[in-house]
Amino acid sequence: MSIALSIIYLISTITFVIGLKLLGHPETAKKGNFISAAGMVLAIIATIFLHDFEVPSTNYILIGIALLIGTVLGWIIAMKVEMTKMPELVSLFNGFGGASALLIGLVEYGNNIGDVMQSSTVIAAIIIGSITFTGSLVAFGKLNGSLNDIRLPKYNLINNILILGLIAFGGYIVMMGNSTLLIYVLLAASLIYGLLFVFPIGGADMPVVISLLNSLTGIAAAITGILLDNMVMLVGGILVGSAGLILTFVMCKAMNRSLSNVIFGAFGGDAEVGGAAVGKSGGSIKKTTASDSAILLNYASKVVIVPGYGLAVAQAQHVIHELELLLTKKGVDVSYAIHPVAGRMPGHMNVLLAESNVDYDKLIEMDDINPQLPNTDVVLVVGANDVVNPAAHNDPSSPIYGMPIIDVENAKHIIVNKRSMNAGYAGIQNELFFNTKTSMLFGDAKSALTELVSELKNM
Repeated sequence: MSIALSIIYLISTITFVIGLKLLGHPETAKKGNFISAAGMVLAIIATIFLHDFEVPSTNYILIGIALLIGTVLGWIIAMKVEMTKMPELVSLFNGFGGASALLIGLVEYGNNIGDVMQSSTVIAAIIIGSITFTGSLVAFGKLNGSLNDIRLPKYNLINNILILGLIAFGGYIVMMGNSTLLIYVLLAASLIYGLLFVFPIGGADMPVVISLLNSLTGIAAAITGILLDNMVMLVGGILVGSAGLILTFVMCKAMNRSLSNVIFGAFGGDAEVGGAAVGKSGGSIKKTTASDSAILLNYASKVVIVPGYGLAVAQAQHVIHELELLLTKKGVDVSYAIHPVAGRMPGHMNVLLAESNVDYDKLIEMDDINPQLPNTDVVLVVGANDVVNPAAHNDPSSPIYGMPIIDVENAKHIIVNKRSMNAGYAGIQNELFFNTKTSMLFGDAKSALTELVSELKNM
């Protein structure tokens, strides 16, 4: 490797670290993303033109075409994707990263026969890349609603046997040496395991799964960096892998569950409560109207808004911001309560509200907002379900028991906006709906909030 290329790789690595640091806060995230992207562009250009091996001129043309197609497609997808589809896009891009790793592993396999260390690295790239690829595709399908949970009998036993078999088979291939047939059998088995790995995991655990798959993508990238003797790819992969793993454990902590419980004891589906109006305790729901809700909000001193996936589905982030500004103008103290796993990916609600220019200082994390709720006049829950379910505290038999939630039941008044009495992504009934302080404002979030804003303007 030339000195110039090494220096550029060092510069690119520094930009990754700086960018990752800036991504830690909403106000600097955009700048951090730009700096990291600039470092990656610099590394790609340097790799193409400053490498030490000879490349036919026709290959440069093919590389240029591939870069152009990838850049145009990536730009179009990123510009056109809706915020509700962002988790799906992240899953899809994770899958592409895994596919790249497995393809590099296949290409490099024939070049590393006889070298146990290199062959082991190749095998690891193929296995991890394949699992990430098909696992991410399943996550993509679950997030866009085209794929339901699929649980084979004894699926835990099947998955455990299969992953142990993959490791043992990979070791056998390394010891056997050159065998094209065996490597493709390993590839097929790894792809199948990626499917079986994510199939049984419920929708409530998707934020954790996305974060874990992101970590695996980073590990796969680091492995390919070793294969290609590319230090910037190695460092970048390590950063993504470690950051993804840290985030995975943060998500698990937010759900009060271990990673093994998420993977092997998954719950969650799309179960429905139906139209029942009777709760577990025998209570009943209390319906409200936009007019009555507007009166309650208008005379409140402090209002906390709890956004959830329903807000994203309805594309109501701009209306909720209009409601916030209107209440603030009337002298009401308004803030947003953000649960770590609200939505379908880590930080989903933060990104959604940032799109509508909500002041970052108004986004308050769960641990900070909970002590304020007893002194809150009205909590407006929009599209959130499991993250405000008191069963997490009150019902030891509940699958979410012990999960930290936003304690909205401690507020003086609660307004819950939902389209129906259907269960949330965890597939369980929400005790909050039957609380005597709760009023249910049924309807699509965008329509209901628009009507609420209209009523407030007339007061």
